[in-house]
Amino acid sequence: MANRSDNFLSVIVPSYNRKEEIQALLASLERQELSSDHFEIIIVDDGSSDGTDDWIYDFSKKARLNINFVRQDRQGPGAARNLGMSSAKGDLFVFIDSDCTAPPNWLSIIKSTFDRDPTIRAFGGRDDARADFAPLLLAINYSMTSFLTTGGMRGGKKKRLAKFYPRSFNMGVHRELYEKIGGFGALRHGQDIEFSNRIRKSGEKVVYIHDAVVYHKRRTSLRTFFRQVFNWGVARINLYKIDSSMLEPLHFVPALAFWFVILCTLGALIFPAVFVVWKYIALIGLLALLLSAIDAAMKWKNVTVGLLVPLVMPLQIAGYGLGFSLAFLRRVLLRQSEFSGFVKKYYK
Repeated sequence: MANRSDNFLSVIVPSYNRKEEIQALLASLERQELSSDHFEIIIVDDGSSDGTDDWIYDFSKKARLNINFVRQDRQGPGAARNLGMSSAKGDLFVFIDSDCTAPPNWLSIIKSTFDRDPTIRAFGGRDDARADFAPLLLAINYSMTSFLTTGGMRGGKKKRLAKFYPRSFNMGVHRELYEKIGGFGALRHGQDIEFSNRIRKSGEKVVYIHDAVVYHKRRTSLRTFFRQVFNWGVARINLYKIDSSMLEPLHFVPALAFWFVILCTLGALIFPAVFVVWKYIALIGLLALLLSAIDAAMKWKNVTVGLLVPLVMPLQIAGYGLGFSLAFLRRVLLRQSEFSGFVKKYYK
């Protein structure tokens, strides 16, 4: 194992029927500036049936990478990451999702950060999009990093409105901290936030590395995006039931905004004289969407992205707000047991 001043990295990737995405990810890891002598890659397959194992076996024989392929039988991404850590040789466990790719400097930035400061025990980075992504993915990326939605929480901005929790698409933990706090929990959604919460509460040094970016090419449509954000809203309440500190005032805003729009719209239809001011509020909201659309089109130099943003942003707020509200009703007010939101045909 590398010495303490020369951290050896174990890059851990959970995968389930993502062969094409794994191919793109490994191609990006082959192009890393950091020498392959300084890192290994652990692919943890969760019982795929798409030939991932055969392809990796053939690829690893000719690749300039140190690849370790391990399997488990449909236990979920958290268990896969835990198996990856238990199989790792490195000092630093680095996580990236299978639907991401990494620019050439990704690992070198991470390694140099930890080498410069031996007191760091965990990090989180950001995700972004590339200009060659489909317009819908660029619109979703814009929405998720916008000030009007979740831009102040995910790590896309250096200044945040809520606590920053490293996310599993781009985060890492030192072996010593993993041995202290354990691995990922059993939550289907939000398990990385729960893991990051234990990291934060350990008292160890956690850093946000803004320049350690990955490109997140989500396999999604408007329908699946709604399902995803709905489940994130559900997950926030499940996290609250584990530790109340994981629910902050800002997390209520999308749900409050959603119900405000619904109730005011109904009120304006039933009592137009009472809700006359609503039309001015609605105009302000439409203006904000229009300005966001123009900004997105200019940022990505793509008119289609600008046309999609006014659909994606309200969909994100509505999906998250509904999931949050339903979970709050069931788990907080009615005191029912945990549930996961959409589970079957999640990516259909």
